Amino acid sequence: MRFDTIILGAGAAGMMCAAHCGGRTLVIDHARAPGEKIRISGGGRCNFTNMYAEPANFLSQNPHFCKSALARYTQWDFIDLVNRHDIAWHEKTLGQLFCDGSSKQVVAMLVAEMERTGAQLWLHTALKDLRKTEGGFALEVEREGQRQLLTCRALVLATGGKSIPKMGATGLAYDIARQFALPITETRPALVPFTFSDGRFKPLSGVSLPARLSNARTSFDEALLFTHRGLSGPSVLQLSSYWREGEEITVNLIPDLPLLDTLRAQRQNSGRKALSTELARHLPARLVEALKSELPLDGNLADQSDAKLETLCAALANWRLTPSGTEGYRTAEVTLGGIDTDALSSKTMEAKSVPGLYIIGEAVDVTGWLGGYNFQWAWSSGHAAGTAIAARAP
Repeated sequence: MRFDTIILGAGAAGMMCAAHCGGRTLVIDHARAPGEKIRISGGGRCNFTNMYAEPANFLSQNPHFCKSALARYTQWDFIDLVNRHDIAWHEKTLGQLFCDGSSKQVVAMLVAEMERTGAQLWLHTALKDLRKTEGGFALEVEREGQRQLLTCRALVLATGGKSIPKMGATGLAYDIARQFALPITETRPALVPFTFSDGRFKPLSGVSLPARLSNARTSFDEALLFTHRGLSGPSVLQLSSYWREGEEITVNLIPDLPLLDTLRAQRQNSGRKALSTELARHLPARLVEALKSELPLDGNLADQSDAKLETLCAALANWRLTPSGTEGYRTAEVTLGGIDTDALSSKTMEAKSVPGLYIIGEAVDVTGWLGGYNFQWAWSSGHAAGTAIAARAP
């Protein structure tokens, strides 16, 4: 069977690309349903983009690569598409946009956009062999127990990275990249919780509070969540993309709290109160109890000198920790790194050394922050490849 374009991967990037390719387009995926990572994202409501998405929110060895695609298909373009499909949405914190209803609405929207352009979708379909031909590519696939040979002029890799293998992630895009001698940057789990091998935070599991997490390169002010394995929450997931094994992180438990002034005032008004009792008015009580083993929290407020209070507040704002590691690809929301952008055209997403081969989405060495940025890269890169393929149609 001959197609103009075959897209490997029925995720966010692949379906967006299919909606813009034109011609005879086929999307294949080994999953049971399209858009599985869309479906589970945002607690089932899909954080589909971010109002403030810009190149500075993405990590890559070449920070300029993402600029072209992001500029030509912006968050406002995707919001317009969502509005045209009458999907109600709302903004949460920090520009994050979610469906009012279900993430399944976004999947249905993308399937409808594909059908509108005549693209076909084959699920339960496994790639068995792939080779370059004079006119494009030849693929052998297995579908419903039958082997079929397919050919196409343009082939799009949209199979994502290694994150969340239980959803079917396999790293297939990297295998195909190696087959065609395309370079791959180091890959590692990103947007992932930190672990601590000593189990020190088990008693605090479920406790959360606003915090500022930092390392030598950056910092993030968002919620921190203690888990039985270690640390999670938005601030942790964000920092994990900038963290390396063995590095120390700094946790500020009072980023926007004038605690020193408050404790001084309370010392004047309620000196007989226990210091730990007063502290528990501003921080979770279980956290204060746990900190007693690390910080001098004994005695009443009246017993605390200015110097002691200053030392306490400095310690709460500068809690130094060294994670043992992360929870890995099992829970990582995305894969950091990927197919080297130097091998691709930033305008079309086509491989420079393999005419007709396009690579989009998470498979590429472009990784967004938490908060809808990775979906925006999927929409933008998928649109870039799709429109480029359509423009080259004979």
